[in-house]
Amino acid sequence: MEQLTQFFWFCSGANFSLLKRAPTESNKYVGIGATVFFTGVLAALAAGYALFTVFQSAWPAIFFGVLWGLMIFNLDRFIVSSMRKKENAWAEWKLAIPRLVLAVLLALVISKPLELKMFEREINRKIDEKKIEFITQSKINLAKGFPEIQELEGKIDTLKSEVITAEEFRNQVQKEYDAERFGEKTSGTSGIVGLGINAKKKEQQLDAAQLALEDLRNRNQVRIDTLEAQIREFISLRQAEFEKQQPGIEGFDGLAARMDALSVLTEESSAMALANIFIMLLFIAIETAPIFVKLISPRGPYDELLELHEDKVKLFKGEKWVKAKGESEARVSYFQDTHFYASDLSKEKTNKRNKAQTEAEITEIEEKWRKKV
Repeated sequence: MEQLTQFFWFCSGANFSLLKRAPTESNKYVGIGATVFFTGVLAALAAGYALFTVFQSAWPAIFFGVLWGLMIFNLDRFIVSSMRKKENAWAEWKLAIPRLVLAVLLALVISKPLELKMFEREINRKIDEKKIEFITQSKINLAKGFPEIQELEGKIDTLKSEVITAEEFRNQVQKEYDAERFGEKTSGTSGIVGLGINAKKKEQQLDAAQLALEDLRNRNQVRIDTLEAQIREFISLRQAEFEKQQPGIEGFDGLAARMDALSVLTEESSAMALANIFIMLLFIAIETAPIFVKLISPRGPYDELLELHEDKVKLFKGEKWVKAKGESEARVSYFQDTHFYASDLSKEKTNKRNKAQTEAEITEIEEKWRKKV
């Protein structure tokens, strides 16, 4: 239990030695540390799921998910540990506002992949609808890209209509032949029962129509078979093009596609939009909870000890600075005194030497002048 408490102390960024001197603050920093820790865990899970949708592999998703969770944990720990309780509340809030903004941004980043996981079934349904739409659009575009198929199908329909027309003509001749044999009076029959001259003529016409129909049917069937073979070739080419596009359509399952599907679902359903908002607010509350705990909690013994420790460091720094400054000034003064003394002594010796030399030269000149005189 003690190790778990110290672990949560570490997560809160508290100083162990100071916190042990303020035991009444232990529970507060255990709660803050636990919040920071579980926020990092949620961030790791969210990032792992998001990256799994990208890599479609477990190990890279686990590795980068843990890395992301550790980064979020470190940021949260830094945000909480860098806050100081001041006696002026407004000063605390001014320092906390940038941290709150960062915490809200982190909450939005963490919540989005988990939202995608929570609404996974609805998102999968929307993605399937999108895939069907892509497939339909792809087929329409491919059909436009192969107009030869429609032209060949039109020719086949024309050939079949010719056969149908011939069949209708043969059937009409058959009806007239039957009416002539059975004595039915029409505009094209005599009304006499039996196989008379008119009936034989009708029979000849029927035989001729039947032969013409069979000849047309055979001839058009050969042409239809040829056209259908050409259509099959174009269809195989179109299918090959569709199969090239199929992996891209089937792979329409990435993170951006899921986020777009979630956006469409929230626009279509007010209930999902409300649930989406509440999930984001929940993660924002979790992410900002340690900061608000630090802000609303009263100034405790740990804060007093921490401020005392920091003030001692500042005083020690000031003492070291004053001492170093004094030593530096003493060294500079000593240097200046010794340097200027040596300079003055050197100048005096030089002046005496120059004066003696000058006097010697004057004496020498005077002696030369006397000798000449």
